[in-house]
Amino acid sequence: MSQLVGHLADELASFRKRALQAEGRLRELDSAGAAPRLVERLDELERENAELSRRMDAARDRTRQMLERFRFLRQQHAKPADR
Repeated sequence: MSQLVGHLADELASFRKRALQAEGRLRELDSAGAAPRLVERLDELERENAELSRRMDAARDRTRQMLERFRFLRQQHAKPADR
């Protein structure tokens, strides 16, 4: 039990150290005026991601339609000709 508590204490100390480093980095970026640029870039990337998702959906739909057409044509070719 004491080993578990010791392990958890070590993990907590590690998380605290990382959080303090992240907060320090954030203060550096904010004081350098980078925060607004980062927010702008994040917005740009989110818009780009939405556009790419839309394009992927459209491409998926077109591919599905082409596959359905191919299956239809293959079925028609496999049927014996009624003459």
